[in-house]
Amino acid sequence: MAMRPPSADALPRDFNAAVWFVDRHIKEGRAGRLALKHGGRDLTYGDVALSTNRVGNALQRLGVGMEQRVVLLLPDGPEFVAAFWGALKIGAVPIPTNTLLTARDYEYILNDSRALVAIVGEAFAPTIAGLQGRLRCLRHLVVAGVTVPAGGLALADLMAGAAPELEAAATTKDDVAFWLYTSGTTGTPKAAVHLHHDMVVCCEGYGRHVLEIGPEDRTFSVAKLFFAYGLGNALYFPFHVGAATVLYPGRPEPTRVFEVIARERPTLFFAVPTAFAALLQVPDAERRYDLSSVRLCLSAGEPLPKALYERWREKFGLEILDGIGSTEMCHTFIANRRGAVRPGSSGTVVPGYEARIVDGAGRDAPVGEIGDLLVKGDSACAGYWNQHERTTHTIQGEWVRTGDKYRRDADGCFWYAGRSDDMIKAGGMWVSPAEVESALAEHPAVVEAGVVGAADKDELVKPLAFVVLARGHEPGAALEAELKAFVKARLAPYKYPRAIVFVPELPKTATGKIQRFRLREAAGALPQEQQ
Repeated sequence: MAMRPPSADALPRDFNAAVWFVDRHIKEGRAGRLALKHGGRDLTYGDVALSTNRVGNALQRLGVGMEQRVVLLLPDGPEFVAAFWGALKIGAVPIPTNTLLTARDYEYILNDSRALVAIVGEAFAPTIAGLQGRLRCLRHLVVAGVTVPAGGLALADLMAGAAPELEAAATTKDDVAFWLYTSGTTGTPKAAVHLHHDMVVCCEGYGRHVLEIGPEDRTFSVAKLFFAYGLGNALYFPFHVGAATVLYPGRPEPTRVFEVIARERPTLFFAVPTAFAALLQVPDAERRYDLSSVRLCLSAGEPLPKALYERWREKFGLEILDGIGSTEMCHTFIANRRGAVRPGSSGTVVPGYEARIVDGAGRDAPVGEIGDLLVKGDSACAGYWNQHERTTHTIQGEWVRTGDKYRRDADGCFWYAGRSDDMIKAGGMWVSPAEVESALAEHPAVVEAGVVGAADKDELVKPLAFVVLARGHEPGAALEAELKAFVKARLAPYKYPRAIVFVPELPKTATGKIQRFRLREAAGALPQEQQ
């Protein structure tokens, strides 16, 4: 029987998200219902509840208490799901962590969060083990896998020795639930602190009114669970209504994505524009792969160009509902709707949210004029951990400053017009120009560099670097390839510049600051093959 949960504002004060998203289904007779599919395995809500309890008990035995942090560095799979809900159930704070970062990033996150426990996939265990001498608070490295470094603990062993029953912690809907790290303008991550009720707000807004998700749906997300976008797509949206999720831990190579869709038959398919563009490059995909199960495609993370929407619609006969969300807001707050897509726009405000476009003085901008986008909604984070100045800059009363420039038309549709700062959104992930510039400057051939976002042939933004060379070094394809590899070796691979333009000097202000607007103008004037 179809079940509709109460609205988010009707939640009782005493509230635990794990009880709502997992235990509730057991109490209401859905223990045997399919919850997730992963690697040929089907797990029911009863299976998830059992593993959730075992992980929660194991964490308590390791000394984890309420409000203490647990870093999750895991591929998408049952272990992530159990660890996330298990930590929440005992009142601890899980921190889903990007699996594409560097050892330096993990060291920062582990020390900044003061996490007592890190639950990591087997592939990441050596990296974290190698950092332990520099980790001030980490007491236990727990590994989901067979090979466990010296001093580490096997998650399977901990769960096997843990009790199958677990009483939920006495949390409230306003207690801290989980953190999500997002990049700052300097590249230093900042942790958005989310509360136990935030996920329900997203489900009752975007989930109900845009996805129109129900118990018979099955979700599949290219964006991984460590993203705010993926966490909703592949976990709490389906778990809110007793639906199922398809979890794929591998790289989202286009043919593999199509194979998963054809085999697992999702009804809701989530991706970012870069992924949709890559899928469109697969020859004869519309004839080779069966997408008939999919009723809606969803996009976020970066603006979806109109041309990509039209090519996808023409090739597969499916709408893509583009939208904008943020880590700070937990998920999507402006989106297109089924049957009413305005290609190239972000759509209209999701019920439960409000949005404003303001000018430089904070006044509401007239229809059609570009300004800064502010949004209000109850899924907004409580602030950034240990980042007071950044919190007060971003969260201004009830309003959250998104950092995006937008305009709104007479029909209430929102149209993206760029970033308010210099950050680049590439492939759905933030890239700090300053961080890439610093990495390039470490190379002996580079005097200085300026990095901006530039649109590629699919109108998707990627990092582009303007580089001034040191005397004695000649520009060319070989040096460009060397510099790209150099950056990849120092930063998360997705941050490297996709193109490098060698210039005699960078445009600067009288005080010596790089004029990025002039670099963006120069990037826009480049031939397509150089972008």
